[in-house]
Amino acid sequence: MSESTPLVTGVIVVAAGSGQRLGYGMPKAAVPLGGEPILMHALRGIVASGVASQVCVVLPAGDEGLRRLCGSFRDELADGGPLLTLVDGGATRADSVRAGMAALMDGTEAVLVHDAARALTPESVFHRVTEALAAGAAAVIPVLPVVDTIKTVAATSGGDSVFAPEVVTGTARREELRAVQTPQGFTLDTLVQAHRSAEGLDRRESAAVTDDAMLVEMLGTPVYAVRGSTQSLKITTPLDLIFAEGLLEGPLGARWVEG
Repeated sequence: MSESTPLVTGVIVVAAGSGQRLGYGMPKAAVPLGGEPILMHALRGIVASGVASQVCVVLPAGDEGLRRLCGSFRDELADGGPLLTLVDGGATRADSVRAGMAALMDGTEAVLVHDAARALTPESVFHRVTEALAAGAAAVIPVLPVVDTIKTVAATSGGDSVFAPEVVTGTARREELRAVQTPQGFTLDTLVQAHRSAEGLDRRESAAVTDDAMLVEMLGTPVYAVRGSTQSLKITTPLDLIFAEGLLEGPLGARWVEG
């Protein structure tokens, strides 16, 4: 792949999660982080990266509080900033992504799908993904090497259950494993085709699909990997929120400490 002109890019921000594991009794996107809702950190990072012609935020259906928040942020955007579009999410993450795709403006060539919960993703990660798309990749994901030893397991039965509910069946080759982050980038045609192919999946097959890149893999389309960032942690549990607060309180600020 060689360098070329950047593509007209829309960013779909998936922010429709309930946030039950955080325990705040509110959508995850609205949970405070460093004095601002998680969603605001994600949006500021996307806008600061300069990669987006449009940012499409997928919100919990009927959540007027987050809509007002996004409306205030839209008012802050300077002339020439990205178009900010708000849509209601669906019953599943895939439904929410499809709702976001349907709201993309004409002329969009590439789309990044980003979890609002990865609110501190550095600008450099957005750049690496979009640069790979501009150079000819149809699908790109940011990844990190896996540092833990990973075991495969199976449920035990009979006498084995006296010891533990699971038994180890093997050890994965760590050098071949990567932890996947967002934003995941695709040419728009590729992502549309991938989601259309998923319409024929049954409930069990759909549940096994954990990200958009898996749908593209099922098409047989190569998915390329670029370097992610340790700062792009996904805020899911109270401990994750503590880690994110620690990054924000660092001497240089979270988004610029490590790219």
